[in-house]
Amino acid sequence: SSGTLLMPALSWTQTPHTNHDTRNTPSCVGFLAEYFRCRLGTRRSLHPTHSVCAIGAETDDLLDSHMLDTTPCGEHSPFNKLMHCAGKILMIGCGLRPNTTMHAIEEYVHPPYLFGEELAYSITNRDGHSFVKRYITHGFDRVEQRYDRIAPLLTATELVAGRVGNAETFVINAQALLPVALAALRSDLYTFVLQQHEGTLPIG
Repeated sequence: SSGTLLMPALSWTQTPHTNHDTRNTPSCVGFLAEYFRCRLGTRRSLHPTHSVCAIGAETDDLLDSHMLDTTPCGEHSPFNKLMHCAGKILMIGCGLRPNTTMHAIEEYVHPPYLFGEELAYSITNRDGHSFVKRYITHGFDRVEQRYDRIAPLLTATELVAGRVGNAETFVINAQALLPVALAALRSDLYTFVLQQHEGTLPIG
């Protein structure tokens, strides 16, 4: 096949005090992503918290430069590259909120809530070489992510709803998502989050 399949292999539950081994550190985002990570022939991008796994023709182009980023979803990340190669985002049974690609769009404009502290991570690459690298983490202090707010901003061809078995499913045109979400964020940096205040949460 000429296509490429990607799945997140996020490991953000790890701390900088533990070594991220790209060969063995498990994903923390469910059984399917972890099964795919362990599948023979799957490759994983090099990042301590926001790695991505892939198989297919464009694997090298999508994964290889992720190691250059110093943020979770920077310009070299597969999450960003997906939006520049006519990719599609498939959300099965989880709604539209946990869409990590939205973080890549947020990194274009740096909303006040996005970044947290800078931390040093111990990393082992697929060749067994270990090193320490500093990353600026995502913060999201006192906000609730509401990426489902993208739904009314996309057309019926840019966001297709359906079902896989009993699971509500969405297919998002990633190339169309970028300009729409970016315009919304530039108009209001808090478009896709709810701000939490002392003991209160505004109605969205």
